[in-house]
Amino acid sequence: MRRVILTIVGLVSYVFCSMAQITITGKVTGADDGLPLPQTTVLLKGTRVATPTDADGNYQISVPNEGSVLVFRFLGYVTQEIQVSNRKVINVQLQADAQSLGEVVVIGYGISSKKSFLSSSVTRQSKLKKPKRHVNESYAKIEENAFHRIDLKPLSTFSVDVDVASYANVRRMLNEGSLPPKDAVRIEELVNYFSFDYPQPQDEKPFSVHTEYTECPWEPKHQLLKVGIQGKDIVQEDVPRHNLVFLIDVSGSMGSANKLPLVKESLRLLVNKLRPQDQVAIVVYAGAAGAVLKPTKVRHKGDILEAIERLHSGGSTAGGEGIELAYALAEQNYDKRANNRIILATDGDFNIGQSTDKSMETLIESKRDKGIFLTCLGFGMGNYKDSKLEILADKGNGNYAYIDDIWEARKVLVEEMNGTLITVAKDVKIQVEFNPEQVAGYRLIGYENRVMEDVDFVNDGKDAGDIGAGQQVTALYEVIPAGVESEFINKGTRLRYGKIKRMKKQFSEELGLIKFRYKDPLAKKSQGFAKTIGTESLRFEQCSTDLQFAAAVTMFGMILRDSEYQGTSNFQTAMALVKASEGADADGLRSQFRSLVSKAMKLRQDAENE
Repeated sequence: MRRVILTIVGLVSYVFCSMAQITITGKVTGADDGLPLPQTTVLLKGTRVATPTDADGNYQISVPNEGSVLVFRFLGYVTQEIQVSNRKVINVQLQADAQSLGEVVVIGYGISSKKSFLSSSVTRQSKLKKPKRHVNESYAKIEENAFHRIDLKPLSTFSVDVDVASYANVRRMLNEGSLPPKDAVRIEELVNYFSFDYPQPQDEKPFSVHTEYTECPWEPKHQLLKVGIQGKDIVQEDVPRHNLVFLIDVSGSMGSANKLPLVKESLRLLVNKLRPQDQVAIVVYAGAAGAVLKPTKVRHKGDILEAIERLHSGGSTAGGEGIELAYALAEQNYDKRANNRIILATDGDFNIGQSTDKSMETLIESKRDKGIFLTCLGFGMGNYKDSKLEILADKGNGNYAYIDDIWEARKVLVEEMNGTLITVAKDVKIQVEFNPEQVAGYRLIGYENRVMEDVDFVNDGKDAGDIGAGQQVTALYEVIPAGVESEFINKGTRLRYGKIKRMKKQFSEELGLIKFRYKDPLAKKSQGFAKTIGTESLRFEQCSTDLQFAAAVTMFGMILRDSEYQGTSNFQTAMALVKASEGADADGLRSQFRSLVSKAMKLRQDAENE
């Protein structure tokens, strides 16, 4: 009896002790500047219990006793371990670690579908050096959109594009101290990187439309038309369950600190943002491909974070095999009520084994039609393959972002997670019909690889871009008003017949008609609506600061591209426009852009003086 009582007492004591956990709170900041470090991983050593810091660097975690040790880890900073002792508040200052960003140990990887994926043999150690200036990077050639005469081409048709990879990539190059190659500059992606004040949809449509018309700051005789689209926000309760497959390139080319180590930190941010009911699987590829984490609910977050932590780079790059395996795993675990998506993280420098580029694209297209979408995240420099990743994301009904640092990862995967992962409208097409009584010619700025044949506007079999929850799309047209003489439209063949008939009086106050077609995320049939564009044109200094800022970004892009249509554009004018239109700048991105304009101006001056 006494033994039974002692046993019960022991069990009660054990349960009581296990319940008597200590709650630790605190703040993590950088030692150099005192600024908060959001999304720092705070881990209970020896366990899988972890939590991220919030936007202000604050955290809260429960530990079993005063002997517990907390591990604080953030990319680019020295990891700290601190014993709890008798403290309830632990504030931490992390020291910047230049060596961790300049040196990385690359672990050998033996990958196959039947073997262990991890090897502890160190195959090489390399120091990150300042790269050669984009010698081996790959960008698709861009032939700028030209002006069109209304009598020859009254319709302008294109697919939306919510990708913003070009801006982050251009920023990376300028911060490295070099001007970007002109084909790396996609002007629409520079403009769409920034948020503007567009109204939310007030009806059942998945996006709203806003237009604005003003003077063109680089061609005084021309006008500038802005078309703004705002995707519908989704309240958190209505966000479907995420069913994700991380497809991670762990080949030898990913060894640099701004590649696989940054991939791992980026995915940790996303995992810490996901909900317990969401699900993650991990597929890796190097010499071959394999699944390193079966589909796992995020309520077992420690298992997911541990699998990410174990990833190391080495070997060749069997990208095709990895894509096939990721799609097979996504299809096996497909849930029609969930957001089924593959997230590919790579520098794009991969071979596709026995498959061809075309067969990979066909596979991706076939799976998107079944409701499995593809998001591409690009990393690194030197051998970066922008052109390949852009095509894959386009074929996979997904978006494409370039991540050059942990702050960009936070923007894409935390702050804009719903836009990145949740599609509210797919195959979104825009067609603008200009009124010949008001317009002599026009030019769509950017979107060169999104221009479509006019007949494809109503063709539901023709793929187009997608809009995510809360995402925005901005397009700019440079318009030549009727009666204005312009070198851009006075050359070329004149029509002998087919003189434009005068418009009915009822259309005299219309600049044009803008039409949209789109599909619901899982629908196969499109629907559409139209909106007229008024002729009222504001003086440039009277138009919204959003349009002024978008014009400044466009001017900047045309200068970098050395565009034949840049007119009177120059860095000084662009800088003046930025300063006049920064506004409140809550996220600091506009002031960051001002810094980039300054850097580009200096680099251009240095190049001209060489």
